[in-house]
Amino acid sequence: MSANDWRGFDLTAPTPEHALLADTLREFVTREVEPQAAAHDREERFNHALFRRAGQLGLLGVTIPEEYGGAGLDATAVVQICEALSSSDPGFALSMLAHAVLFAQNVNVNGNERQKKHVLPRAASGEWIGGLCMTEPEAGTDILAMRCRAERDGDVYVLNGIKTFITNGGIDEHTPGDAFVVYAATGERSLSAFLVESSMPGFSLGQKWKDKLGMRSSTTSELIFDGVRVPVENRLGEEGQGTLAMMRNLEIERLTLAAMSVGIARRCVEVMLAYANQRKSFGVLIREHGQVQRYVAESFAEYRAARVLVYETARRMDLSAVGQRVDADAAKLFASQVGKRAADAAIQVLGGYGYMGEYVVERLWRDAKLLEIGGGTLEAHHKNLIKDLSQDPSRIGR
Repeated sequence: MSANDWRGFDLTAPTPEHALLADTLREFVTREVEPQAAAHDREERFNHALFRRAGQLGLLGVTIPEEYGGAGLDATAVVQICEALSSSDPGFALSMLAHAVLFAQNVNVNGNERQKKHVLPRAASGEWIGGLCMTEPEAGTDILAMRCRAERDGDVYVLNGIKTFITNGGIDEHTPGDAFVVYAATGERSLSAFLVESSMPGFSLGQKWKDKLGMRSSTTSELIFDGVRVPVENRLGEEGQGTLAMMRNLEIERLTLAAMSVGIARRCVEVMLAYANQRKSFGVLIREHGQVQRYVAESFAEYRAARVLVYETARRMDLSAVGQRVDADAAKLFASQVGKRAADAAIQVLGGYGYMGEYVVERLWRDAKLLEIGGGTLEAHHKNLIKDLSQDPSRIGR
């Protein structure tokens, strides 16, 4: 490949399929996502119709093989989706991420053929809405502190416990999501993963968390498992392999959450630049003031750096493998802080207007905070990076 060929390479849309996806996303966000975003945030309501529309466009199964109704694309494609949607409605993006990555892609990588045939076509089309059940009232980052247990009883497991802060746990206050990948303890210090459908006896929808700071168009609920009898054939992998299944999924989860932060940062830069080019103070456009120049310029530079890091990590990621935690953690650690700083800068540039709900940056500022917590806290990324880099310092220069 010549030098000129390299200059024409687009890291964010490296193939014709990615370029077509970018065009689809641009139109979908402009025509269908943006007009509804503010209202669904204000009402704390999940847009189920828009979710099904995303299924019709092929966005829910972008990493799912074509034989199961998906597009068979890669990590770059799902990063494109999360960035684009989050520039308009991060809450809706989070619900799609929980469904397409934490649920469907989880089954795609960790499930057997029977499980894939049963789940993936329904997930890719939007017939089902799914999620992941890991967090508990007294266990978050410390996964081995889980109290939710699955006891073997012949050809079933009896599942008891409570999961909380579950994205897509409830479609509304009375209707749970359709299916979930549930992690539960099956030994002293071992976890197993199970495919649980909400129609199973003993499954119920608990508290729906209301009045959240951000991501308000995405539902967050408590799920209760009271003697749910889950067939052994619904276990993902072997008993005790839940931690491995979790690790396979966490790497792409963290990368896509980082992509959400990139989308937030991009929109914030666009908004503050447009405002700086039309608002005057002391007789000049505010873009002439050094303080405003600093907010816009530094936010833009950090956004571009985060975007390259996220897409380069996506380019190198193998969705079926483990061992890519360093890059995924670094991407989320950096990008999540960039998104929040850009939103904060945008509010500062817009002043009082930025504080009002009429302007999108107020909503993006609220949404950005979750990305420093969900899918791994900043502190968890610090811990992981020190551990992994200390074990293999050569990774610093790769």
